[in-house]
Amino acid sequence: MSETRPLRPAPVVTALGQAFWAACEEGRLVVQRCTACERLRHYPQERCPACQSDAFDWSELSGRGQVYSYTVTHRAFHPAWADRVPYVIATIELEEGIRMVSELFDVPSSGPEIGQRVEVGFERLEGFGALPFFRVVD
Repeated sequence: MSETRPLRPAPVVTALGQAFWAACEEGRLVVQRCTACERLRHYPQERCPACQSDAFDWSELSGRGQVYSYTVTHRAFHPAWADRVPYVIATIELEEGIRMVSELFDVPSSGPEIGQRVEVGFERLEGFGALPFFRVVD
């Protein structure tokens, strides 16, 4: 009998974040843009943290950035990550000036370098759809 790998838990999709996940399905990275003050923001929020406006649209990002900070995880917090240990969780500073936290692929187990260039990719999650991640680029 073969052992099956536990399924990775899926993110909870709210009405507010639905457009983010729909764009991921299309291979695009989008964030909210306040239509009152133009501030970009991620994670999706009801109101702009800068001006408190509730008016927003969605802005497509380049998907390029650099490693701002990271941690190398040596213990899986969920059984679905057990075969990925060690793995890197990084804060990515995107070219557009906002930051996202994501798993970082294609780095040595010792971790990336601060400032190292990265770009977005999308990984299919069984039973869910596309999840963004970042990978190091030369």
